[in-house]
Amino acid sequence: MKKIYLDYAATTPVDKRVLEEMKPYFSEKYGNASSLHSLGTEAKRALEEAREKVASVIKANPKEIIFTSSGTESNNTALKGVAFANRDKGKHIITTPIEHDCVLNSARWLKKQGFDVDFIPVDKYGLVDLEKLEELIRKDTILISVMHANNEIGTIEPIKEIGKIAKEHDVYFHTDAAQSYGKIDIDVKKMNIDLITANAHKIYGPKGVGALFIREGVKIDPLLHGGGHEFGLRSSTENVAGIVGFGKAAEIAKKEMRGESERLIKLRNTLIENILKIDDCWLNGHPDKRLPNNANFSFRFIEGESLVMYLDMQGICASTGSACSSKSLEPSHVLTAIGLKPEEAHGSLRLTTGRFTTKEDIDYVIEVLPNVVKNLRKLSPLK
Repeated sequence: MKKIYLDYAATTPVDKRVLEEMKPYFSEKYGNASSLHSLGTEAKRALEEAREKVASVIKANPKEIIFTSSGTESNNTALKGVAFANRDKGKHIITTPIEHDCVLNSARWLKKQGFDVDFIPVDKYGLVDLEKLEELIRKDTILISVMHANNEIGTIEPIKEIGKIAKEHDVYFHTDAAQSYGKIDIDVKKMNIDLITANAHKIYGPKGVGALFIREGVKIDPLLHGGGHEFGLRSSTENVAGIVGFGKAAEIAKKEMRGESERLIKLRNTLIENILKIDDCWLNGHPDKRLPNNANFSFRFIEGESLVMYLDMQGICASTGSACSSKSLEPSHVLTAIGLKPEEAHGSLRLTTGRFTTKEDIDYVIEVLPNVVKNLRKLSPLK
């Protein structure tokens, strides 16, 4: 049976062009980028070329990019690094209730260390309340962290407006762009962003490689101490092969972004238009201000886990929400934050398309899904 993969928000397959770029750095060009001999300088050159490619996607200076092991590490570094480096100014942090767990859990950990954390309310679409944001800012506020686009419902936040507010109040602004980097335009200067999180495996690069943009002048402490790699902000021997892959993935994403975005929007809209014909079904997230590849639905009288398993039996790979929380029995914190009842949140289905999704794939899902929903509702004790 053919597998139709519609879980690109969880991870993406490595593009063959990316893999080919990486291969030599596993066995032929294996030098340590800190070594002074020719193999080391060759690795260092490849690392810096990748840094330039990753930076160019967001119109940043390459020296403002550090490589990490993941988006999770980048988010932890942004929140904890800024918090501890700026304790002399204040201990107040603002974020949202719909962030990825690595941001939320970092914020919760910082509260245990004596920091104050406030959460900006979001509306039924997941958009932050800008007026409430301004009200929450205090003299001791040191950081605002709002994700660019939500990993579950796909809503794109008003990042430029948030950046403007942060700058006016002399507060650092961090955005988790793991889902948006390489998919929609980001300009760190025009958007007044101080820190950006990105990772490779969301843009057809390898797992285990992330990046953090840190605007020049931002006071931040490293999480890892050692030999002073990555401008002294992230010690550890660099994963050169992975970083090279990240660079190639970023280069491809930048070049193909506009055309790919238009293609994915058409596929996404076809999914939404047809799936909403199913009774007792609705779209989660903003109808227009959403990622090109994201469609998130809720179905009454159905458990999302059952829906995912039955779809998998039909060869369709989907999810109920964040892959990082898929083993939790708790309802999605994102869906409850936008006002869904726990039983409604449990009936969610996230379909995310990508580079290798075809029109035929979408047509098959549209054909199969209504019958799966119908059969599950016959078995459901919720109805």
